[in-house]
Amino acid sequence: MDNLEVWMRGPIKGIPDLLQPVAHALLQVEEDSAKYTAQLSSEQLWARPCGNASIGFHLLHIRGVIDRMFTYAAGKSLSAEQFDYLQKEGIVDMELSVATLVGNLQLQIGQALDVLSVTDPSTLTEERFLGRKQIPTTLIGLLFHAAEHAQRHVGQLLVTARCLK
Repeated sequence: MDNLEVWMRGPIKGIPDLLQPVAHALLQVEEDSAKYTAQLSSEQLWARPCGNASIGFHLLHIRGVIDRMFTYAAGKSLSAEQFDYLQKEGIVDMELSVATLVGNLQLQIGQALDVLSVTDPSTLTEERFLGRKQIPTTLIGLLFHAAEHAQRHVGQLLVTARCLK
């Protein structure tokens, strides 16, 4: 059953039914990012074949997006640390290993799942605001965007990894 995609394995225990797609997508991100980066060297982590963004960028960005969207979902503004992290997502840091970046992403996804587990489904259509411009959205909109944006970057990560082989 492990060869099935996460969404095909059934409900994630402790996650409300309406948030299962978000949890499934985040867990698929976790699995795919670990699977497709396991054999990468530090040089490959930061390589930009054909001008593509590096795998290191994608791993940093996925973690950051999940953190930021869940912060907005909680009705909060970003902290100075989150803005600092955002600025550093595109900077090559040879001190960061694949294992560290994947491990940090896994921790972020674990925190997101914890939030999903205590989210009251009756609040999903409540208004929330995105960013400094305070763009109106909903709680479910932010949670879904965290998952779909993360999935999009895993797709890009996979293409970059394939180019490196």
